[in-house]
Amino acid sequence: MKTLELISFELCPFVQRSVITLLKKDVDFKITYIDLANKPDWFLALSPLGKVPVLRVDDDVLFESAVINEYLDEITPGSLLPQEALPKAKARAWIEYSSQQLMNQYQLTMAKTEADFKEKSNNVSVGLQRLEAVIQGSYFNGDDFSLVDSALAPLLMRYSILERQLGHRFIERGSKLEALSHNLLEQHYVKQSVVGDFKQKLLTYLDRNQSYLVSQA
Repeated sequence: MKTLELISFELCPFVQRSVITLLKKDVDFKITYIDLANKPDWFLALSPLGKVPVLRVDDDVLFESAVINEYLDEITPGSLLPQEALPKAKARAWIEYSSQQLMNQYQLTMAKTEADFKEKSNNVSVGLQRLEAVIQGSYFNGDDFSLVDSALAPLLMRYSILERQLGHRFIERGSKLEALSHNLLEQHYVKQSVVGDFKQKLLTYLDRNQSYLVSQA
């Protein structure tokens, strides 16, 4: 096995996707945290887009969480993607869709006014309803964990924190999405995919950025 180093920011949901996959597949890796507000020169030299995650594979570099996750899946036993072309393509499409939902979530949490918050809440609601319509079982595609679940877990973890800590509910009670969230957030590879004080760091970050969510809690 090659030496793997994941370069990360403590609050980045896209990095968390790759950590989940690494833990799920029981891969040995090192994680290095950087400050995205003060990116070191060595990181900018490595990352073509200047974003995390970046995965060092010996002397090679991979970037973009979906690419990293597929690489990790391919070099380890047991596939987390369907084998047939069409179902695999559909899974990749929903992974990309979940990336947009993470951006919707981020914009929601960064809203500073009631009007902006209401607009972003509507975007979130539409996106979550579309997910609700396609969930097929205890995991996204049925009874087995897949890379779509790796992609969705960070989104669902953050909504759970917003509900429990700030009293804002975005996922409907009794929905398939709520059941998926409860299932994923109970898995050890999801629980262990964030730093120990992640919840407080996230809330501090929102407060520092004058989030409307925090001001209304």
